[in-house]
Amino acid sequence: MKINIKRAYDDYSKEDGYRILVDRLWPRGIKKEDLKCDVWAKEIAPSSELRKWFGHESQKWDEFQKKYFKELDDKSPLFESLIADTDNEVITLIYSAKNTEQNQAVVIKRYIEDKLKL
Repeated sequence: MKINIKRAYDDYSKEDGYRILVDRLWPRGIKKEDLKCDVWAKEIAPSSELRKWFGHESQKWDEFQKKYFKELDDKSPLFESLIADTDNEVITLIYSAKNTEQNQAVVIKRYIEDKLKL
């Protein structure tokens, strides 16, 4: 299995495979019918408290990852069913944050790769 990460505002591609929106809130300025995603997995997004605490402040990135990994551990059954729902070899995690290197999709990808030993 290959896991990609892509902003919600980037163009859709057939190579994206199974597209999972991993934001708790719907991406601003995008109509639901315009965002091609197979599932909106808002339940695996960071909690509102963690998201607000982080606020995309770079100096909080390391601590955000640790706290989010703990949240994801509590949601591991959701990951198993989410991954089982796809027959695709490719999964693309869709997010809307402006920062392409410090966002929840990056953490989710690392979490899945660590847990599934990809």
